[in-house]
Amino acid sequence: MKERSLFMRKLNNRIIAGLSGFSAMLGLFILGWILYTVFLRGFMAFNASFFTELPNPPGMSGGGLANAMLGTILLTLLATVMGVPVGLLAGVFLSEFGQHSKFARSVRFFSNILMGTPSIIIGVFVYTLLVVPVGHFSGYSGAVALAVMMLPVVARTTEDMLQMVPSALRESALALGTPRWKTTLNVVFRAAKSGLITGVLLAVARVSGETAPLLFTALNSPYWPTNLAHSTANLTVTIFNYAMSPYEDWQQMAWGASLLITVGVLAVTLLTRFALKEKKVKN
Repeated sequence: MKERSLFMRKLNNRIIAGLSGFSAMLGLFILGWILYTVFLRGFMAFNASFFTELPNPPGMSGGGLANAMLGTILLTLLATVMGVPVGLLAGVFLSEFGQHSKFARSVRFFSNILMGTPSIIIGVFVYTLLVVPVGHFSGYSGAVALAVMMLPVVARTTEDMLQMVPSALRESALALGTPRWKTTLNVVFRAAKSGLITGVLLAVARVSGETAPLLFTALNSPYWPTNLAHSTANLTVTIFNYAMSPYEDWQQMAWGASLLITVGVLAVTLLTRFALKEKKVKN
């Protein structure tokens, strides 16, 4: 096989490096542009009533999105309670018990498919399963949709983090007569604590800005979310409704809600990076 000249190899290397650098700079520029626009226009909507009052009827100025903020927090917490334990248990099975069995390989395969499934498909699935039989939207169905989206993220992250724990730790605990389940909880889980927290935070960040599943499940409401058995206010669907409205004050509040979600996701992402960095330092 004829070797390429040193000049051509260096030229190709510089071209690829230049294209990679340009692509990275372009992505950072677009991200910065989006963040700048959201912060500039969203901050103008912030005032005391925005965080404390209910939305006013269409055409009336003033009001706030306090109910949507509370509803988003409740839906996310409920989804976390439902999705994280199941995801952790699935990850433990894949890493510690199932490992290379046929059933474990099937679980990994379908978990990967679920991770790549569009969120609107999950919303339609939960709509058919929970909303249609009862005849109305509910916050519970919205939380279930978000929990389904969290499940594969937590499961795969848990498996990856537990597999990074040295086998010597497991063998040492088992050699001392510790039961397998206690070894997993007291030894393996403690060693992978930072990674497990990272997986949970990533899952929360994954679902916190989703709109499509909630359009088919929780929908929206102008009232306080006192009963999740009915339609529940949330920020993402509120942004969708307000941004599409012809009212300028509603559009302004949509920008404010967008900034809230952006800051929330950014905070969770930074917290995740901090936890992951701490784990690397300890290792």
